[in-house]
Amino acid sequence: MGILLVLFIWERWRYDLVALSALLLSTVLGFVPSEEAFLGFGHPAVVTVAAVLIISRGLSNAGVVEILTRYVKGATSFSPSLHVAVLSSLGGLISTVMNNVGALALLMPVAIQSSVEAKRSPAVVLMPLAFGTILGGMVTLIGTPPNIIVAHYRAEVTGEPFGMFDFTPVGGIMALVGILFVALVGWRLIPIARRSQNAPQDLFSIQEYLTEVEVPENSKAIGKSLSELELATEDSDALIIGLVRGDQSIRGAAWREHIQAGDVLVLEAGPQGINKFVSTLGLKLTGTQPKEEVQDSEKKPSAAKDGDMLLEAVIPPDRSWLVGRMAGSLKLRSRFGINLLGASRQGTPYRGRLREFRFKAGDVLLLQGEKDRVLEVIGLLGCLPLAERGIQLGKPGQAWLAGGVFALALGSAMTGLASLPIALICAALGMVLFNIVSPRDVYQAVDWPVLVLLGAMIPIGQALERSGATTLLAQFLVGMMEEFPPVMLLGLIMVMTMTLSDVMNNAATAVVMAPLSVAVALNLGVNTDPFLMAVAIGASCAFLTPIGHQNNLLVMGPGGYRFGDYWRMGLPLELLILVVSLPLLVFMWPLTGQG
Repeated sequence: MGILLVLFIWERWRYDLVALSALLLSTVLGFVPSEEAFLGFGHPAVVTVAAVLIISRGLSNAGVVEILTRYVKGATSFSPSLHVAVLSSLGGLISTVMNNVGALALLMPVAIQSSVEAKRSPAVVLMPLAFGTILGGMVTLIGTPPNIIVAHYRAEVTGEPFGMFDFTPVGGIMALVGILFVALVGWRLIPIARRSQNAPQDLFSIQEYLTEVEVPENSKAIGKSLSELELATEDSDALIIGLVRGDQSIRGAAWREHIQAGDVLVLEAGPQGINKFVSTLGLKLTGTQPKEEVQDSEKKPSAAKDGDMLLEAVIPPDRSWLVGRMAGSLKLRSRFGINLLGASRQGTPYRGRLREFRFKAGDVLLLQGEKDRVLEVIGLLGCLPLAERGIQLGKPGQAWLAGGVFALALGSAMTGLASLPIALICAALGMVLFNIVSPRDVYQAVDWPVLVLLGAMIPIGQALERSGATTLLAQFLVGMMEEFPPVMLLGLIMVMTMTLSDVMNNAATAVVMAPLSVAVALNLGVNTDPFLMAVAIGASCAFLTPIGHQNNLLVMGPGGYRFGDYWRMGLPLELLILVVSLPLLVFMWPLTGQG
């Protein structure tokens, strides 16, 4: 387990592969019986997480969130505190019933656009919004995977899981306190350098140019295809983004056509790249202007006229197949008909050779192509657009239908008609049958790395208990703090959970810490419930680093944040949650009660 935690924190390999390798090794070494090795993949917690992700996609597709955002946009043009409060509150509210990564993906374009309209840096609102969506997950059972894991572990210990709203008394107050903090104080702790920087669409305007070059009759380019031109001019670092022949803009499969005299090529490159490209092929430079002027002026190059658009997108962790690949290997134009014009990491535009840029989670990409194609391709790439997509109601009343299906599932679980995993799976199936979620969307909505992580970690956690390691560690902690009251150990468990969650996946943190918290409570002879709740809250408090939670990493590029920016707001927030939650936990679940 120690080696496993080190590998999780190191992040050299993906956490799902690390967990699966650890499971197989544990099975070979005899820690996990071979007949139980894969039982974790059918665990109710895994099934529940998968169902929640599918339902979240249904609520998103039906336009439920977009309907809510229409009523809050007016408030974002006032003071920064009100702007942050409105967006963070909405993010927290949505995250109580849907996956918080999905909630952030839907609200991030709203946050950026509202910041532009208010002439305010998106850095002011994006980190608070990410924190708000994380805080909202504390409120209900289905708000975040750690709550689901803790609830089902309680069922293994006591025979009864936590209910849908058992988390609400403490989690709801923590979410409210946390959102008030980020709105009134937290955003002011973001470095001034970030709060004064430009919006994501301005990241790519410095030293970036769109240029038209004409092909004269004696040019070396005549007779060559565009792909051959790119190979012939690899060193120029100029990207061909358009071909104009007469009044016609050549697109799609026509990119394979051979260059003719009189053709006009539209390039994206810096001044040196343009000069090298022109001199190598013997072309005629007809005009160069900054890209931002190209977008706003009537002198727009022919290939960038109406029908084309520029759009920024962010690469999410674990969900995009771009991560780890080089830009030059993607062949976006030949495969998808779009162009990659630029990339930015942590708010800094990449100025090297774009084809040698290796993608990481959190990078912001500038893509160009036909309007009806760019958004589709962004989805195929597994990226998230940073522009509003408008209300997406597939059919009139679909939002109410999706909400009704979800409410029926919750009602069935709360009244005992069905267990929560069964009710949620039925709701997910209902979303598909009513065509709210397409069969293809079902598999795209599920965060497979998280499910593999949970399926692999659950048997390892059980082996840790069977071996006596959990009890041994619990006895050590209790002995170390035997002179202190139990509430101090409760605080220690929460701090340990927070610390782990800041550097590794929060679901894995919950799998590791839930058995330890129960073992500590049993050694003290006190109620196990407040200790399990402390784990649930602590696992959601991943505010110190961008790697602690997917939402933190998602806003890093668009907000232009640095690694060290997060603790400035995150550390006082975690301390506040620790101080406020401990007396609430003891009040709601007395230590002398029954666990």
